[in-house]
Amino acid sequence: MTDSYAVIGNPISHTKSPLIHTLFAQATGQDMTYTALLGNPGAFAQDVAAFRQTGGRGMNVTVPFKIDAFACATDPSERARMAGAVNALKFDGDRILAENFDGIGLTRDVTHNLSTPMRGRKVLILGAGGATRGMVMPFLAEQPAELVIANRTAATAQALVAEVLALAPGSPVRACGYADLTDAYDLVFNATSASLHAATPPVPAVAFGSGCLAYDLTYGKGLTPFLVLARDAGVTQLADGVGMLVEQAAEAFEWWRGVRPDTRDVIRQLTVPLD
Repeated sequence: MTDSYAVIGNPISHTKSPLIHTLFAQATGQDMTYTALLGNPGAFAQDVAAFRQTGGRGMNVTVPFKIDAFACATDPSERARMAGAVNALKFDGDRILAENFDGIGLTRDVTHNLSTPMRGRKVLILGAGGATRGMVMPFLAEQPAELVIANRTAATAQALVAEVLALAPGSPVRACGYADLTDAYDLVFNATSASLHAATPPVPAVAFGSGCLAYDLTYGKGLTPFLVLARDAGVTQLADGVGMLVEQAAEAFEWWRGVRPDTRDVIRQLTVPLD
């Protein structure tokens, strides 16, 4: 019998997930369908229940339901608990298993696809919201020399760092405000929502070190204001979040189906030139 999966969000018409998972299924010979569902704000649990009643096996979750998904999970993973948010669900009888693959997908894109190691290097994350919460532990597992979280409201970043240090004492992680950024970093990640609004995060040019990778988690928008800022600061290695999108999808696909799809061709098909 054909297994059913879906992505739920609002809005959802822009999603690339059905294309990605259909390509994965074709490449790996999996008998499954994957659709996009427009979720109803305030009724996430009911929408999930309705999908399960039709035989649904699992779901990806996108904005604005990642926190709702965490709330309805019976078995959240450690990654999901750290992030306080969920981007993948798996249904097993009465259990709702929950995962957050955003950070691990991003880490794989950077270290594997972009051949940029984090070990022993200085890493800067801009923003201290849900995206950053999912990134911190996978990044620390790569053993950077330093991981700095900068945010408009420094107290928000400091609270996140306190949570991280409670889980992983002695980790090389610290928080600051944008005005406190005076060092140069080897990898700089824009995890703010600025690029969605064609805005530029207030990061100083000095933050982009020699040979730096500048990575915007937003994808499909070409050269975002953040990437323009990095380019003008002399950065030659620029990336957007398309690789993260595909790699987190591959993590969910393997979790559901037990087979790891190759991601290279899918990333190539979805890449928008950064010019």
